[in-house]
Order: sequence, then C-alpha cells, then structure tokens
Amino acid sequence: MQGNKRLLFFIEVAMLSALAFLLDLLSGVILKLPQGGSISLGMIPIFIIAFRWGIKGGLLTGLLLGFLQAVLSNAYIIHPVQGFLDYYLAFTVVGFSGIFFKAIQNSLAQNKKNASIVYITLGVILGSALRLIIHVIAGVTFFASYTPEGTPVLAYSITYNSIYMIPTMIVSAIVVSILLLAAPRLIQKNK
Repeated sequence: MQGNKRLLFFIEVAMLSALAFLLDLLSGVILKLPQGGSISLGMIPIFIIAFRWGIKGGLLTGLLLGFLQAVLSNAYIIHPVQGFLDYYLAFTVVGFSGIFFKAIQNSLAQNKKNASIVYITLGVILGSALRLIIHVIAGVTFFASYTPEGTPVLAYSITYNSIYMIPTMIVSAIVVSILLLAAPRLIQKNK
C-alpha cells in the first residue's frame, strides 16, 4: 500500500503542477507587468496539494510550476540567478503553506467552516508572502536600474511586486476557501 500511496502522490503533484501552469498561462492575460509578474490563478493548485499532502507536496508542486514557467513560457530572465529566484525558488516556497494542512483537514472534517477559512487564509498568506519576499529580493538585486530616480530600490521592488502579488493572494484565498468548503474531498485522502 505504501507504494500505491507514493505513486498517487507523484501523479497528483504532476497533474496539479500542469494545471497550475495552464492556469498561470491563462491568467497572464489579466495583467502582465513589463518586467514580469501578473495576477494569476497558478498558485491555487499548489495550495490544494499543500493542504492535501503537506509541505513536501506543496514544495514539489511549486518547484515543478517554476520549472515549467522557466522552460515553456515567455519567462523574463535576465540572469541565471534571477531566473532561479523568480521562477524556481519563488514558486517552491509557496509550498510552505502546507504547514497548515493538518489544521485545515481537521477543521474541514469537523465541519468547522470559520476555522477552515482562517487556516486556509493563513496558509495562502504565508505562501504568498514568502513568494513576494523572493520576488522583492530578485527585484532589488537584478532590476534596480528600473527604479525611478529618487525612489529607494527596496520600496520600488516591494511596490512593483505587491501590485500583482496582493490581488493574487486575495483571489487565491477566496477561490481555495470556496473550493475546499464546497468539496473538502479535494484534500482528504482515503486511508
């Protein structure tokens, strides 16, 4: 049975990574900033896997999404380290939202809707904040030349990246909460 569980884990991670990539491609039409970044639904599958399998599932799904974006999309990469930060690492750290997976699963199993929404939102905030931090670091390090004269580079990077990350976080929290409250089986595994 352990082998079947492991196979199921890898199949689900692969499928949701592909779904995340497709959602990210589709949602890039909403707002695409000049140096990269857009309001995206691509993190939603990462959150679902993280809330189903925990941190390991979330990290792997995020890493695969970053890989798919870097290799298959119109990635905005000006330096290998910037590409690693903005794609591989930024999406991988979203998986740390999985630290809330037990609390979310328990609250959904007990039909505690308010607690479920709180834990889901905390997970989404954590994953989004970690991703934002990585994008800000990349922005300060590699995109300082885009900063308007007289503006602190850190303030510009935080503002630039927050323009798409805050709406993405809000949309993700709402959509994931609705999905998991309507269909908690999405994250509950059969024993």
